[in-house]
Amino acid sequence: MNRGVMIGATAYVLWGLSPIYWRSVDSVAAGDIVIHRVLTTLLFLGAAQLAGRTFGRVRSLVADPRARWMFVLTAVLLASNWLVFVWAVNDDRVLEASLGYFINPLVSVVLGVVVLGERLRAGSMAAVAIAAIGVVVLTIDVGRAPWVSLFLAATFALYGLIRKTSPAGSLDGLTLEMFVLVPFALAALLIRAGAGEGVLTTQSVGMNVWLLGAGLITAAPLLLFATAARRIELWLVGMLQFIAPTLQFVLGAVVWNEPWSGGQAVGFVIIWMALGVFVVDQLRSARSGAKRLAVS
Repeated sequence: MNRGVMIGATAYVLWGLSPIYWRSVDSVAAGDIVIHRVLTTLLFLGAAQLAGRTFGRVRSLVADPRARWMFVLTAVLLASNWLVFVWAVNDDRVLEASLGYFINPLVSVVLGVVVLGERLRAGSMAAVAIAAIGVVVLTIDVGRAPWVSLFLAATFALYGLIRKTSPAGSLDGLTLEMFVLVPFALAALLIRAGAGEGVLTTQSVGMNVWLLGAGLITAAPLLLFATAARRIELWLVGMLQFIAPTLQFVLGAVVWNEPWSGGQAVGFVIIWMALGVFVVDQLRSARSGAKRLAVS
C-alpha cells in the first residue's frame, strides 16, 4: 500500500481514539484544555526542532510574508476546531462530533476537485456518492441543524487544503502555527490564573502533569496528517478521514452509551459500504498500474 496512505490512516486512527484522552480531563474547561494543547505541543515540537537542528527552516518561513499569513490562517482554523471538538467530547456530544468528521471528507473532495482540479476515477466517484448518501441519512436523523458537525467539517477541510498548498513541511508548519497561538495561550493562562479560575489554580498537580500529554496527543497525528496531505491527493486524504469518525462513533455509542437511533446505524453502514467501494477501486488501480509496469 502507498506509504502516504499508511501514514494518513495512522493519523486518523489516533484521532479516532483521542476522545478517550479528552474524556480523562473532562473536569477541565475546554478553553483551558486548548491552552495546554498549544503550550505543550510547542514544547514537543521545539524539542523535535532542536534535535533535528531545523530551526533555520522555520526562520526562513517567517521571513516570507505569504507564508506568515498562511500560517496565521491555519492556526486560527486549528485552534477553533480544537476548541469545539474538545467541548463537544466533554459535553457528551461525541456522536455529533463524529458526524462532523463524516462530513469532512466530502468537503475535502469538493475542495480537491474545485480548487485543485483533482480528478476522480469512476469507482472513487461512486464511493463519494454513496458516502454522501450516508452523511445525508445521518444528518436527517439528527433532526436539527448540526452546527457542531458542520463547523468541525468546514474548519478541518479548509485546514487540510491550505496545508497541502503551503510551502512548509509538516513539522515546520505545525511549529509555526503554535508560535502564532502561544502568545494568546500564555495571556489567557495568566489571566485565568490571576482570577483563580485556570487549571494551574483549580486542578491538582496530578491533573496538570497529565495535561502535559496533550502535546503528544496533539502533535503526533497532526504531523502524520500534514505529511500524508503532501504525499497523496486531497480527495484520497478525505476518504481516509472516515476512519476517525467511525472510531469516535463506536466510542460514543458503545463505550459511553450516548443515545443514537436506527437512522444513525443505517448511515453508518452506508458510509462503510462507500469505504468498501473505495478500497476495491484502489486495489484495481494498483493492479492495473502493476500490469502496465510489467509490460513496459
